[in-house]
Amino acid sequence: MPNPLENLSGPGKSLKKEAPDPNEFAGLLRSGLARLKDARNGQLALESRFDLAYNAAHSLSLAALRRLGYRSGNRYIVFQVLPHTLGLGPEVWRVLDKCHNTRNLGEYEGLLDLDERLVTDLITATQAVADTLQARLP
Repeated sequence: MPNPLENLSGPGKSLKKEAPDPNEFAGLLRSGLARLKDARNGQLALESRFDLAYNAAHSLSLAALRRLGYRSGNRYIVFQVLPHTLGLGPEVWRVLDKCHNTRNLGEYEGLLDLDERLVTDLITATQAVADTLQARLP
């Protein structure tokens, strides 16, 4: 069976092969877990909690990809390949996809439309990424 990550890597493609770096992985994991913890702080503004949770999800998803020896050419691909890096299903990556689009509207067009439910769903999805990633560590 062909490796989907291999199929996405190469010149002009979304991924490139790059040997894993244990220090980079540890930094991404540490950063992701710290941001996820802070995103749960209900005293922070909803926008801050969203930013923290989104960046935690990205850091942890990138760690999963880097652990397997690939680097992404764009932010979004780390969420798209979660079924291949961590075996996570649409209940996780669809939330992360929605939040990626929400983040882009906020960052590039000033249209950050958030509610408590979206932030809660994002934190739940990010926790699933964190739990699955940590379960796969030696």
